[in-house]
Amino acid sequence: MTASHAAGERDEIVEQFKEAVNLPPAELDKWLRSDESQSVGQRENDGESVGHASGRRIVELLRTKKADLTDDDLAHMRKVVGYVHRHLKQRPSGDVTDTRWRYSLMNWGHDPER
Repeated sequence: MTASHAAGERDEIVEQFKEAVNLPPAELDKWLRSDESQSVGQRENDGESVGHASGRRIVELLRTKKADLTDDDLAHMRKVVGYVHRHLKQRPSGDVTDTRWRYSLMNWGHDPER
């Protein structure tokens, strides 16, 4: 355990992350390889979107034991929770099945259709 995150805070971050991320790692990994996944998001200098890069990191985090999480991991988990919560508040009206809004959320590990 690191000095900067007390056990209770660490547990709370992990719990919020598990609630926000509803795609299992294998399913998220498969989604990230799809054209739809790669078609959305704000691009970085390397051409990959911020959300897509985050999704790859989320897959790693989902496969990491809680005891092995670093402060950097916990910071990213907190970022994911914030993104999912903010994005869900922006839900468009109507069917969202094939929308950029849903695809973006899925890159961050959350499928609003679940």
